[in-house]
Amino acid sequence: MNFLNKLCTISSLKVVRKVFSLALLIVVLTSCQKEPQEIIITADDYHAAVDKITEVMVHDIFSPPVASRIYNYSNIAAYEIIRQEEDKYISLVNQLHDLKSIPIANAEKKINYKVAALVAYLEVGKNLIFSEDRVVVYQDSLYNSWKDIDKTTFNNSKAYGDEVAEHIKNWYASDNYAQTRTMPKFSVNTEDPSRWQPTPPDYMDGIEPHWSKIRPSIIDSAAQFKPARYPDFSMEKDSPFYKEVMETYEVGETIKKEGETSEKLEIAQFWDCNPYVSTHKGHLMFATKKITPGAHWIGICKIASKKTNADFAKTIYAYTKTSIAIADAFISCWDEKYRSNLIRPETLINQHIDENWVPVLQTPPFPEYTSGHSVVSGAASTVLTKIFGDNFAFNDNTEVQYGLPIRSFNSFNQAADEAAISRLYGGIHYRAAIDLGLEQGRSLGSFVNKKLKMNKEASVVTK
Repeated sequence: MNFLNKLCTISSLKVVRKVFSLALLIVVLTSCQKEPQEIIITADDYHAAVDKITEVMVHDIFSPPVASRIYNYSNIAAYEIIRQEEDKYISLVNQLHDLKSIPIANAEKKINYKVAALVAYLEVGKNLIFSEDRVVVYQDSLYNSWKDIDKTTFNNSKAYGDEVAEHIKNWYASDNYAQTRTMPKFSVNTEDPSRWQPTPPDYMDGIEPHWSKIRPSIIDSAAQFKPARYPDFSMEKDSPFYKEVMETYEVGETIKKEGETSEKLEIAQFWDCNPYVSTHKGHLMFATKKITPGAHWIGICKIASKKTNADFAKTIYAYTKTSIAIADAFISCWDEKYRSNLIRPETLINQHIDENWVPVLQTPPFPEYTSGHSVVSGAASTVLTKIFGDNFAFNDNTEVQYGLPIRSFNSFNQAADEAAISRLYGGIHYRAAIDLGLEQGRSLGSFVNKKLKMNKEASVVTK
């Protein structure tokens, strides 16, 4: 019995040692595991996401109106999430046409609202472009890095961001965009000499002739800011209209004589913002792809946000308000373009003045009046001035990636004035389309500032 007792004691000790060793191993392993860290998201992360969507839009060649729609819905999705974390920002629900309250986050789950906002921005943007794979690669890189930091919080935040994105997708599905894809092409009136005709070198059909049917975000209707009428069409040499045609022609000729030293040429090229410029050499044709006018002003919004060290929430606020103004400005402008249906300078100058004349910039494929860049610049500059203050000096490096130098401005309004007059220097617009287009855009921008309530503080920071 003594032998058996000893044997049992020894066995018990071995079991105890094994249990103790196992417990010790668990303690050691547990102590080695890292506590979940917070996923840190900054305004620079949002700028990078906006840049990525812009990059894909340039690749996919979206027209200016369609590009504005992409920025608009993507930013609204992010804004509606992030404003929940900041009491001073107000929901856009019941302010934007037909926008209903977004889903509420599950209070029992830890949500990083910055992560959710970025997820929603990218998910909506991805749904609105063609090259989704380019966004997916970007998403995967971001998401894997966040997942490594705090998998549970990331998964909760992503699920919420996806849920809000789906809500915004359902909202924009009813804005008439899908219906306009099946509407007929624009019918060219060749019998009326004042009406728009396709222009060289590709003689493309008129782009987005039904854009006025897209549901606006904040303005009451596409025709709310209908501009004053341009001078009556007449090619009589003493008529106001003919004088405007001659001004466009003569400015173009002066720029060509001045050559590369011309500042007017530099201004025209800087604000060209034509997403598709085709070049023909013999039987060869190649395209140069650039940002749109709206994308240029989104770039200026980025510059202002970074200069003022705007935090994540204010950055999204600035992008969203600017995007809303730009999107509605295109609806307003395109409403007038296809109502007035005015012929471009290049066509008239070739017909009546100089058959070999070519404008400094390639004429875009849609009617002349009013100038899209003028309307959009007027609207965007008015909204940005409200957000960041008047006399806001900045260096505009938006076009550096396209080989163009930085231009400096003392205010957003000065930049808008230059963007507008660039269309005269480029030979693609008459004076009335520029001046009245700028007025149209600024009126619309003022309306956005007055009607849209987004910031409770409504403070203007002067820099």
